[in-house]
Amino acid sequence: MKGSAVIIGGGLGGLFTGAILSKEGMKVTVIEKNATIGGGLQSFTRFGEVFDTGMHVIGGMQEDGNIRRICRYLGISDRVHVENVNPMMIDSLYFAEDRKFYRIAQGRENFVEALAGSFPDQRQNLAAYTDALFRIVDSLDMFYLRPASDYLTVHSEDFLMAADSFIAKYIPDERLRSVLAYMNPLYGGRPGMTPAYIHALISVLYINGPSRFAGGSILFAEALRDVIVENGGEVISGDGVEHVSSADKLITGVTTRKGRKYTADYYISAIHPCTFISLLDDPSVLPKSYRTRLDMIPVSYSAFTLNLKLRPGTFRYMNWSGYYMSTYGDIWNFGRSDREWPLGFLYMTPPEIGQGEYSTKMIITAPMTWDHVKPWENSRYGHRDAGYEEWKAVCAGKLLERMEELYPHFRDCVEAVNSASPLTIRDFYGIKEGAMCGYSKDCNNMALSQVPVVTKVKNLLLTGQNCNIHGFCGVPLTAINTCEAILGRNYVIESIHRYENSRKQV
Repeated sequence: MKGSAVIIGGGLGGLFTGAILSKEGMKVTVIEKNATIGGGLQSFTRFGEVFDTGMHVIGGMQEDGNIRRICRYLGISDRVHVENVNPMMIDSLYFAEDRKFYRIAQGRENFVEALAGSFPDQRQNLAAYTDALFRIVDSLDMFYLRPASDYLTVHSEDFLMAADSFIAKYIPDERLRSVLAYMNPLYGGRPGMTPAYIHALISVLYINGPSRFAGGSILFAEALRDVIVENGGEVISGDGVEHVSSADKLITGVTTRKGRKYTADYYISAIHPCTFISLLDDPSVLPKSYRTRLDMIPVSYSAFTLNLKLRPGTFRYMNWSGYYMSTYGDIWNFGRSDREWPLGFLYMTPPEIGQGEYSTKMIITAPMTWDHVKPWENSRYGHRDAGYEEWKAVCAGKLLERMEELYPHFRDCVEAVNSASPLTIRDFYGIKEGAMCGYSKDCNNMALSQVPVVTKVKNLLLTGQNCNIHGFCGVPLTAINTCEAILGRNYVIESIHRYENSRKQV
């Protein structure tokens, strides 16, 4: 064994970090407070249907995708059930302002041509914009699982430009700018703040080809858990860490709610950094300036979700995702609470293993700010008043009303409705203000919004969506950063390459 690690939090970041360290010979213990592991990979059952809590559309799982390559190295590629989205229409966008639809296609050329069909005079600009996206991403070694060089990477002017300014630099047509920004709710986009590299990463992932979990994302969480267990580790659920002990500027152990104590050589927090700090018996083990900075960083906005059970044989399965947008001008305003909600939403029919012609369920996710739930912010799940339930019913009604713009009589297809608000996300995930994308990134102050995986405490590291990049692709890549802080620079990347080379020789 190469040492031991206790990981606090069994979400995507904790499980990926634990799986990699286990694969490389460390004794790993993952501790998750919820009864179900997975965090954003969790699934739950309502009305006899399995619904995913997050990670509805994922990137990097195409055959040559970066996350698929990590899965092969971990030995779980054949346990992962994913369905690739229809390449000729990975997304359908609808703008209510002029009732116009736009098609997004997979692949660089198809992406340009599909949008040029609606904006024929912008074909050249679209090609230049798409090339610029890929240039930004090509400069990121970790995205392509390339060993990091010993030299400081000098990024282009585009890299840290605000995403909305980056789009405007290449696209003069204002409506096309809004169309190209349609995915900004997936990364908590804010005008004048979100760096272009965040927009580029998400865009390139989708242009390369998105996928979706079939049969529930929990199957992926369970595959990662199995890697840890099969390599001698342990994944504990339903018993969260309550105290983190320290002495002599080191973490010395953790105690769970049930009184169990665990010690290790390394401790890794896969939960929100502010939540972790609240568990410390002596917060001063971390410098006050560091704690203050973590508390000051703005978080991304949250979301309101509808989980719908559909009547059998009434709604055809969609092998693509749909986006409803109210107006072109509000495409960057999802983080504002002074606009009428909802400004837009994502809707999709999650696939089953062996999916048939009709879908039995739909998930609708609409960005929402914390201000909407402030009247109930001091309440907890299962203990909210009737006013909260009434408010949720009104929100659900607004989303269903807009779905009827797209599909007349859509309500007739709905058999049952379950809803979740930013409060639900906060309570189940322990995320400040129910933030969907971790900390907000600000191109004007990257020193504030960047949180390194290493800390001032020698045996304490961080992982998860609040470091580097969030999401199904960003979090596993951050897990590699965390593991290499223990195992050594480029250690995991080189292990992945050795595995791939051995496969080629066979």
